[in-house]
Amino acid sequence: MTASPATRLERLLGFLEHDAENPALLADAASAALDAGQPAVTLSLVERRAAVAAPSPELRNLAGLAALRDGQVDQALASFQALQNEGHDDPALRFNLAWCQARNGAWEQAEAMLDVATVDAAPEGARLRVQALHHLGRLDEALALGEQRLAAGQTGEALIAALTLVALDAGAFAAAERYAGLIPDSVPALSAQGLLALNAERSDRAEGLFDAALAQAPTDGRALLGKGLSLLAQGEHRAAAIWLDRAAQSFDGHLGSWIAAGWAHFAAGDLVEARARFETALNLDDTFSEAHGGLAVLDLMEGHVDTAEPRARRALRLDREGFAAALATSLLAEQRGDLQTAQSVRDKALNAPAGPGGRTILQSMAAIGPRRR
Repeated sequence: MTASPATRLERLLGFLEHDAENPALLADAASAALDAGQPAVTLSLVERRAAVAAPSPELRNLAGLAALRDGQVDQALASFQALQNEGHDDPALRFNLAWCQARNGAWEQAEAMLDVATVDAAPEGARLRVQALHHLGRLDEALALGEQRLAAGQTGEALIAALTLVALDAGAFAAAERYAGLIPDSVPALSAQGLLALNAERSDRAEGLFDAALAQAPTDGRALLGKGLSLLAQGEHRAAAIWLDRAAQSFDGHLGSWIAAGWAHFAAGDLVEARARFETALNLDDTFSEAHGGLAVLDLMEGHVDTAEPRARRALRLDREGFAAALATSLLAEQRGDLQTAQSVRDKALNAPAGPGGRTILQSMAAIGPRRR
């Protein structure tokens, strides 16, 4: 019977008590520690081994893996880059480098490392490349790669979960539903099914799906977003704002979350907080039409037609079919020469259809929610 990694590590550490500088024992123990899920012990043993003799490339790679698992991403990246610079380049090393770059949010560098050989060699290679392409906005490429891998029989849950999120952001709802059906009880699938229910204006069903996702992963950004959107669709504006704020803070680069949070505060009558959310989205990406349009609506409520007009024009230039741009333009057309009260502007904004398909704010947030930008 093969000993467990923890048992093997304990045995090797016992040997080291009597032969503390044995280089082979130190290397074996370092490897066993990583297998046993103790990366800090691995790093300590590698350091002891380096004091006895120069570590081999394999041991330095092991130290990089241990640093990565211990959350020391920059240290891991430095280890792997040093090995690559010395000519020790292979698909496994490139995958480790890509993983570090992804952990640091350097998605362009990560994608560059994930060539065909690397993706083929690493069990998580396809999933990581799909995620990199997703973050870079190359959604069609990500979906094509995923379909290719699924056709080849690569059906790991992590890959399918990544594809589900790409399909949602691409607006490929039929594909998202198909992927979610392959992993129906997972958090990504439950969140996807919830967002699809919201898009079909079934907010009661959606809320139950998001609750199920949050029961498994209380801090999952998309589940938090969906919970807030479902409450917003049901008219629970203040509760929705709380959940949407949590979602926006959970993944602060997701512009749709900040916009949805802004509209929730707007619907609840808290214009100061609404403005803060739209401005956050604007600071993240000043080419996002919905942020300019939302601020234009708020300017109108405060009687600032002079600033609302240029904001609305810019929102339209950036996205002629955007909801907020259409709403702001419609409100401006009605108010020229006869400015309504702030309350009437708010009532009009909440209930007036605008944007693609003539949706209201509450209906439009279900569609904007999945979008990254």
